Amino acid sequence: MVDSPHSQIIIDPCSTQKDYLKEIVRYRELFYFLAWRDIVVRYKQTLLGIVWAVIRPLLTMAVFALVFGKIAHLAPEEVNYPIFVFSALLPWLLFAGSLIDTSGSLVSHSDMISKIYFPRIILPISEIMVHLVDFSIGLIFLLFLLFFNGLLNLSTLLALPLFTALTLLLCVGSGLWLSAASALYRDIRFIVPFLVQFGAFLSPVGYSSFLLSENSQWIYFLNPMAGMIEGFRWCCLGIYHPHLVWGIALSCLMNAALLLTGFRFFRKTERVCADLL
Repeated sequence: MVDSPHSQIIIDPCSTQKDYLKEIVRYRELFYFLAWRDIVVRYKQTLLGIVWAVIRPLLTMAVFALVFGKIAHLAPEEVNYPIFVFSALLPWLLFAGSLIDTSGSLVSHSDMISKIYFPRIILPISEIMVHLVDFSIGLIFLLFLLFFNGLLNLSTLLALPLFTALTLLLCVGSGLWLSAASALYRDIRFIVPFLVQFGAFLSPVGYSSFLLSENSQWIYFLNPMAGMIEGFRWCCLGIYHPHLVWGIALSCLMNAALLLTGFRFFRKTERVCADLL
């Protein structure tokens, strides 16, 4: 039987969220393949390979130490400032890199999306896994720095997996928003790198969130990365502030809002993205 030249291919995603989650599990091998492919390609034909996962945050740390520590004089006197910055850079670089890559994840796979069905959410999440590998390597180096400087505190480090998971959820929620929005408006991919550059200074990477007045802090912690970064610092350096708990709680609420609304927006866009791309 010969197909009509006017026949259409209908790609219909699962209608219920329960079935959709089952589909994600069903296509897990595709997720593994895409994540592994991106990890291999990232450092292919580079002289230093995965060492760049440590060099990048170290170079960025040097810039922040110069700008905020030496020029702006915002370095806390009671802590090791380079480690203070490095412990904030790890979650920030995980978040920033995920934003940039996930924003173009649907557009860059338009040929695949238009031909076969699979849960599209696999694409932005697989991009995040690449940066999780970089984060893990940097975290090992950070633990070495803490041990070498006698700052390793196992009692607070036990909470580090929790803040890592919360940061990953923030990456997923933000990535779902941006990947779906980029499928609708291609300008998004060009705007994201500029937002990331400004975000590095608007987030407490080179300074403490608690330098702000108490009246301004609750507004500042509406930035979900503020709570994640201060949580990392508490885990790594034991830096505690009376307002730390509610600041983290407020950032977690924003994190949850981004994840839930991002998932709904992505699912809505997913139904028509094959036509858009």
